[in-house]
Amino acid sequence: MYVKICGLRNPAHARLAAELGADAIGVVMSPGTPRDTTRTEAAAVIAEARRTRSDIDTVLVVNTLDAVEAADIAADLGFDVVQLHGAKYGADDFIAAQQRVSRVWRATSLVHAPDVRAGEFGEARLLLDGVSPGSGNPWAVEHLDGAGDLRERIGSSWLLAGGLSPANVAEAVAAARPGGVDVSSGVESARGVKDSELIRDFITAVREYEVSLRERGVQEMSETRAK
Repeated sequence: MYVKICGLRNPAHARLAAELGADAIGVVMSPGTPRDTTRTEAAAVIAEARRTRSDIDTVLVVNTLDAVEAADIAADLGFDVVQLHGAKYGADDFIAAQQRVSRVWRATSLVHAPDVRAGEFGEARLLLDGVSPGSGNPWAVEHLDGAGDLRERIGSSWLLAGGLSPANVAEAVAAARPGGVDVSSGVESARGVKDSELIRDFITAVREYEVSLRERGVQEMSETRAK
């Protein structure tokens, strides 16, 4: 299960996420929002993450910046990925961004893109979020089973975001069956303020769910063989 901790501004939180085994950390550049970072802050966050663990993915998340501008910033600061978030970005934006950064992710919602299909914009990974990104409001994952061929269209590597927290992530993953999860507000003590213990609890909850799933699979296999 791929785990991304997003909206980081403090290098210490990037270090913690890397130490705990997060697969990616995200930095937001969105002027006027509580998680917006400067170039200097962003550089410090990704540098600390990489010092801690060289294989962690660093993701620049934007939802208002021009796609080419975002890709140029990402390339200049050394991000691995640009995440273009929202209905503002079309296929041409992804093509343009990919000329500068090899990995571009698409983040959208079923409200804004009800006919979404993984890879249709050439993105390396699809993220499905709630209607109001960063609000902490969850979306109804049961829609995944009530929208015809949606599961087939989004594949198995997509990321689930929107309203996740240490308390509900295991249940959400069991219901939605994504390839990974992305959390921001669910690991904050106040809007835009990350909490070390909540980051720890979130990653622990995901990994414990994975262990329980493997153990259940082994048990079911043993029971099948015994019959």
